[in-house]
Amino acid sequence: MSEHLQQVWARAIALLRPLVPRRWRADVALVPVVRLSGIIGLSTPLKPGMTLSGVARALDRAFSMRNAKAVALAINSPGGSAVQSHLIFQRIRQLAKEKNIPVIAFVEDAGASGGYMIACAADEIIADASSIVGSIGVMGGSFGFDKLLARVGIERRLYTAGEHKAMLDPVLPENPEDVERLKTIQNEIHASFIALVKERRGAKLAGPEKTLFSGEFWSGTHAVELGLVDAVGDLRAFLRERFGEEVITPLVPGERSFLGRRLAGIGLGGVDVLASRPGLAEEIISALEARAIWARYGL
Repeated sequence: MSEHLQQVWARAIALLRPLVPRRWRADVALVPVVRLSGIIGLSTPLKPGMTLSGVARALDRAFSMRNAKAVALAINSPGGSAVQSHLIFQRIRQLAKEKNIPVIAFVEDAGASGGYMIACAADEIIADASSIVGSIGVMGGSFGFDKLLARVGIERRLYTAGEHKAMLDPVLPENPEDVERLKTIQNEIHASFIALVKERRGAKLAGPEKTLFSGEFWSGTHAVELGLVDAVGDLRAFLRERFGEEVITPLVPGERSFLGRRLAGIGLGGVDVLASRPGLAEEIISALEARAIWARYGL
């Protein structure tokens, strides 16, 4: 191409550039954002928890965006299911390797327990100074109703096949052997969690292991000192500093049913849905459990 034609072509491109959508322009950085919020695994009929099936499509779309410079994860989770946390972690790592795209996690109110495990899928973790970070441990709990039932004269009748099938049943007296079996499983899961954090954070970890992996949690500022987080900041400011003032950060939506889930208390054909819908008691209990998980971190 002659020098004259090159000049004409350059002027044409300059004139047309304002007409091209910013996300299609090669000179503007694109960083899709995937929001990962809520209790992991645990769900209520009105508010599903975070699961791999619920976030997989958003992750796939984010990593498939053309010319993406990185993928940002906006994380706000106090934890939940160890299995779902690990599945989401694995999917993020798999996509990052397949597409060769860096991942940056931004912790909002909380990136604790399973929420922190997901954050570890990122190459960098950024948190607010007041974010809750850590809680690298495993917890399980229940209630014991055997004394209450005996007091009110209710007899528990339970029929099983299998010596330990009724293990940890809340209306039977606690069996120390069953508790020991549960603790063995928890220790195995905890060891896997610790190994994952060590693999992903490596030499960045600065605190003693006894402290880091005790289940304790810290503010974002302290988490930086311990090496659990790379820096204090926020998504918008960090990405602008890293990729330029014109960086585009489209939010990638996840799965959603048509018009969302049906709201409780809405009448349908003369029937009170709130009064007639089965599982209301379970929904209330699940909601209380979710509230308790958030409250554990003072949130």
